[in-house]
Amino acid sequence: MKDEGIEKFGGTKDVADTHKFDEQNLEAYMAAHVDGFEGPLEVRQFKGGQSNPTYQLITPQKKYVMRRKPPGKLLPSAHAVDREYKVITALGKTGFPVPRTYCLCEDESIVGTIFYIMDMMDGRILWDPQLPDIPKEGRRAIFEAKIKTLADLHNTDYAAIGLSDFGKPGDYFARQISRWSKQYQLSETQEITSMNKLIDWLPNNIPGSDEVSIVHGDYRLDNMVLHKDKPEVIAVLDWELSTLGHPLGDFTYHLMQWYMPNDTGSTNTLLGCDFSELNIPDEAEYTRLYCEHTGRDSIENLDYYIAYNMFRLAGILQGIVGRVRDGTASNAHAAAMADRVKPLSDMGWEYALKAGAV
Repeated sequence: MKDEGIEKFGGTKDVADTHKFDEQNLEAYMAAHVDGFEGPLEVRQFKGGQSNPTYQLITPQKKYVMRRKPPGKLLPSAHAVDREYKVITALGKTGFPVPRTYCLCEDESIVGTIFYIMDMMDGRILWDPQLPDIPKEGRRAIFEAKIKTLADLHNTDYAAIGLSDFGKPGDYFARQISRWSKQYQLSETQEITSMNKLIDWLPNNIPGSDEVSIVHGDYRLDNMVLHKDKPEVIAVLDWELSTLGHPLGDFTYHLMQWYMPNDTGSTNTLLGCDFSELNIPDEAEYTRLYCEHTGRDSIENLDYYIAYNMFRLAGILQGIVGRVRDGTASNAHAAAMADRVKPLSDMGWEYALKAGAV
């Protein structure tokens, strides 16, 4: 069984008509602002990327990547490529696996919206968490590398690398619930009772502990580049949702791969898998690994965090559905997200009931 995500979302295509720009402008800008740049420049667009259009910039000597805000009507606070640039640049100085950044351009006259440029990382991007293209004996090590990398992020001293102002420390869950409730309501295309219940229940039942770390916000297998031959993470990508927040919110979002319903066939999950046969850690073992790397004994209130992350993911997907409605979605498969919002909301409410909701 081949990884269908690679075919659907991996690789590049011709630049979509809605995302074209003056390539000569960009080449002139790169010549002036990117160390070592030598043209001529060829521009391709990556197939993946639901939110910010992402381009492969090819020159005779090397390849770069450009991330830009999409054109058109946008939701408030979305598509913050300047924040992506800031956190990647800061983390790069610590040795954390991120691409080298070159420049942030806030002059919209160059390509029409703000953008930044970074190195293209040469490695493997995998989409199916069951790792069908990886030999059985090599799968566990990839999962161990993923969770160690996330723990390293959460263990990073954000103040020491100049990110004290990267978010508001404290009240992370309250702010996230408020943000995604508002964005969900702005993008709403159908009434979902379970989602409305989550919007009411979640903010009034937040667990007490309030830790702060850098959080990625969308940490999953296909947002990282693995070494070509080794089970090593050489780059974590797509930092649009990163901020200062609660590390357990970030970890339990990543843990959703073990809980998400595989309802439409559009997403491969680990729900119901034979983990021994696959040689992949189950959710309990994976949680233990995270706790070991971050010095925790255990994670309490897991049902709440799962309910919260089902809600958050449903809100993110509804935002994509809203952009389809508004004509600003940057991925050809975005319309399929509409079918996944209600199952996620329903399952989120099921976990809320387990956490004590009535």
